[in-house]
Amino acid sequence: MQKELKDERTYQIIGAAMEVHKHLGAGFLEAVYQEALERELTARSIPFQAQPELRIFYKGEALRKTYEPDFLCFEKIIVEIKALSDLTGVEEAQVINYLKASGLTLGLLMNFGSKSLEYKRLVLSADYADSRR
Repeated sequence: MQKELKDERTYQIIGAAMEVHKHLGAGFLEAVYQEALERELTARSIPFQAQPELRIFYKGEALRKTYEPDFLCFEKIIVEIKALSDLTGVEEAQVINYLKASGLTLGLLMNFGSKSLEYKRLVLSADYADSRR
């Protein structure tokens, strides 16, 4: 049941992003898509934090450096948006690092820079996430 709930939430976020892409298309800066997605998430009553600060820990102590993903939705799903013609492995690695730093297990990478919205659902092993807390 919990997996179905996570999938439903993921689909809600993807649906909001598709609506943004449908209205704006490709070609804008990432900041434009970020603001539009903020408005769409709000309109759909999807709870989110824009650019939350994620603490990074080393041997149990917080480092000064923090990560700021584009969104944290439902307090559990990291959402990173891009506006690139092509995604490389670098963007996927960025989301994985956000998951590792936060101890969360689910992330979405979305690219608004192509003709159709591209998205990838990334899952970090719950065992790995638990070992990092």
